[in-house]
Amino acid sequence: MSVQVNADTNEMAPPMEPVDIRHLSTEQLARLGVSQIAYVKPIRLNGALAYAIHAADGTPMAVAGDRDLAIAAVMQHEMLATLVH
Repeated sequence: MSVQVNADTNEMAPPMEPVDIRHLSTEQLARLGVSQIAYVKPIRLNGALAYAIHAADGTPMAVAGDRDLAIAAVMQHEMLATLVH
């Protein structure tokens, strides 16, 4: 059995039960990684190719002119960029 430690309080938390991610609700899935993951998706904006940046829950965050700039913006905010097609 492993012991979880709350990073904010340094207190031990009760052991967590394993979770099958195939059975997460839509709301649980949306919250998963919401503050650590951003999705980068190619879009058309005014007829030009651009890259939309969305939070893990789908909230629009920004639009960048190219993919590298979008990924750099995500990384600058200490998030993990995930490309979506």
